[in-house]
Amino acid sequence: MQRSTRDSLVVDRRLGKDRRITDRRDRRLFFKGGMRENIRRRADCNKIFIADRYSQSLFGAIVLILFLSVVDAMLTLFLMGRGATEINPVMAYYLNIGPYAFLSVKYLLTSLSVIILLICQNIFLRTIKIYTRSIFYFIIATFASVVVWEFFLIFDVLS
Repeated sequence: MQRSTRDSLVVDRRLGKDRRITDRRDRRLFFKGGMRENIRRRADCNKIFIADRYSQSLFGAIVLILFLSVVDAMLTLFLMGRGATEINPVMAYYLNIGPYAFLSVKYLLTSLSVIILLICQNIFLRTIKIYTRSIFYFIIATFASVVVWEFFLIFDVLS
C-alpha cells in the first residue's frame, strides 16, 4: 500500500506545469552571462558551436585587434598626408572618398571579421590543425607588425 502511494506521488509531481518553462527571463543571465563556454560533447565538435560565454583572454584579444586597427588607420592617414600610397584597392577607394569613410569602413570590416571569428571560435580547422580562436593571435601579430612598420616609415619620413 505504501508503495502505490509513493508511486502516485511521483506521478502527481510530473503532471503539473513544467518548472523549466517560464514566461520571464532569468535575471541571472544579465549578471553572470550564459552557461556555455566550451564544447562538452564529442559529437558537437563537428558542428558549429556558438558559445554564450567567452574567456577574458579572448575579450582582451578582440579589444587589442580593434585598437590596433584604429591605430593602423590613423597612421595610414598620417602617412597619406606625407605622400604615401595605399596599396589595398578597397581601402584606397574609401581614402579617395574621405578620411571619415576610410576610418568607418576599416573599423566596420575589422569588427565584422572579429564577430565572425568569435562566432566560429570553436571550429577545428583540420587542414591547418588549429582551432579558429587561435587566428585571433595571428591577427594581433599581423596588425602589430603593420603598426611597427608604419612607425618605421614615419620616423624615416620625419628624419
